[in-house]
Amino acid sequence: MLQVHVALPSGHSQSFSIPPSSKVGDLKILVKKAFGLGCLKLATAEGHILADTNLLSDDFQNGDQLTVIAQEAQLAATRRAFALWSCGGDRIVAWGDPECVGNISKIRDQIENVRQVQAGHYAFAAILANGSVLTWGDPELGGDSSGVQDQLNDVQQIQATENAFAAVLADGSVVTWGDPDCGGDSSDVQDRLKGAQHVQATRYAFAAILDDGSVVAWGGPQQSADSSGVQSQLRNVQRIQATDTAFAAILEDGSVVTWGNPLSGGDSSAVQANLKSVQKIQAAHYGAFAAVLADGSVVTWGDPDCGGDSSDVQDQLTSVQQIQATCSAFAALLADESVVAWGDPDCGGDSSEVQDRLTGVQAIQATTSAFAAVLADGSLVTWGDAESGGDSSEVQAQLINVQQVQAGHYAFAAILADGSVVAWGDPEWGGDSSEVNDQLKNVLKIQATEDAFAAVLADGSIVAWGNPSQGGDIFDVQDELAEF
Repeated sequence: MLQVHVALPSGHSQSFSIPPSSKVGDLKILVKKAFGLGCLKLATAEGHILADTNLLSDDFQNGDQLTVIAQEAQLAATRRAFALWSCGGDRIVAWGDPECVGNISKIRDQIENVRQVQAGHYAFAAILANGSVLTWGDPELGGDSSGVQDQLNDVQQIQATENAFAAVLADGSVVTWGDPDCGGDSSDVQDRLKGAQHVQATRYAFAAILDDGSVVAWGGPQQSADSSGVQSQLRNVQRIQATDTAFAAILEDGSVVTWGNPLSGGDSSAVQANLKSVQKIQAAHYGAFAAVLADGSVVTWGDPDCGGDSSDVQDQLTSVQQIQATCSAFAALLADESVVAWGDPDCGGDSSEVQDRLTGVQAIQATTSAFAAVLADGSLVTWGDAESGGDSSEVQAQLINVQQVQAGHYAFAAILADGSVVAWGDPEWGGDSSEVNDQLKNVLKIQATEDAFAAVLADGSIVAWGNPSQGGDIFDVQDELAEF
């Protein structure tokens, strides 16, 4: 038997006896259980990181000491699947809809030193430390990058539309793949895609900010990707925000330029004179924008039924600090910690029934049709579509000392101060966590697909609930998760 001494950076250590034929991954499982840690790496005294697949006997002598390097587990989510990873890690575990998990088994031996994982609606893309990219999921919707793989070098960032990806390289060029109708084909603008600094996306199109402050847009439908009508105005662009089919760019002087579907925010001409000293813009994705100005006032445009018309509450929109949005309504958090809501009443645009309770608000979260506000005393106030989380009455007594709230499409999940979780909303889509409540202890973070939740616990284990076909069931990957 090999004797292995393993130590934490704190100095706490423990010795293990393990057969010489064991792999590093086998030792990691023992270490995780002994120290109560989740995602970790093992390093020699010289700082060499041991690969899980290596034999222990190949990497060190009997009696040597190894150091535990703890890694923070991260979750990425498409609409229907999860991916568990860690920065610098050599393993990714994916589960949920088989189409979204796709061919991850074929790239597993290529996963090394993961830097970031980005998700589209039906596929994933991982950037490795060497700047290369690995993709998996639905091959026609971004999960297959083989056609551009030789170009994916020195990748700095990746953005996604519904069914396509765009990667910005270190030299400022851009590489795209996936559904051509969603921006996966950038050949028509490729000669202009030089010096790209950042890429933003609607549901179907991309817009790249170049190093000279100009913008290049592409994708489809053509209406949301065509910036030709405002191209001369797109100078010194600082940031871009998007609804499903329109873009809004904030310029260096605080003015705004919009393009895309005019009914969804692509036409701001009616309020253009008011769009001055804009600090930030929020989007209700079905079709409206809300801009916060330097003086704390708000200017809105787009579909009136989606929050594009804030005239009924305009006199209340002062000293606005931030704005959150459902699919077709807005909620503004004011400096006095009160809230003003407007837009589609069925999607959270009417907060009148809870207005007297919206005091001391610290943060707001949103599903597609409901809002949840965390108060200073740790309690929670919800409004909007009842079936999408707007009615929390059945769990209100449990919503004490709320630390953070995560939202799926139709349900919320709140992490309490003691590390437990309270969920509500549509019970079939994550609003009912009763079957796993006894496991939801010491929860660090929660991620959501469209209809399911996954929680990372302090010991690195994962608990999931909601629609099984969209990531709510981890049975098929239990062994992989235990080895993560």
